[in-house]
Amino acid sequence: MADFKDREKGFENKFAHDQEMQFRITARRNRLVGEWAAGLMGLTAEETDAYAKAVVQADFEEAGDDDVIRKVLGDLTTAEQDVDADTIREKIEEMTVEARRQLIESTD
Repeated sequence: MADFKDREKGFENKFAHDQEMQFRITARRNRLVGEWAAGLMGLTAEETDAYAKAVVQADFEEAGDDDVIRKVLGDLTTAEQDVDADTIREKIEEMTVEARRQLIESTD
């Protein structure tokens, strides 16, 4: 019975760790997407930092990536940048890989 409890606890710990890592990857990814969009809008370094944080915050509005896409697309459209939702989705995919790489390297 103790072995079963140990295994159960191990699975719970792994699940919690995996969830935390996914959260960190998503937050880092959103920051990178925000920095990319800020570059397209020609923002200063300080504005870029604030904008990237705002993109990370936008992800807390609803589940999924639609809230981030909507924010970035709206801001880029307002800044008269010719970018569509598919381009932003592609950038999200690209930045997901980069965020995962950065987090793995930082834990080595």
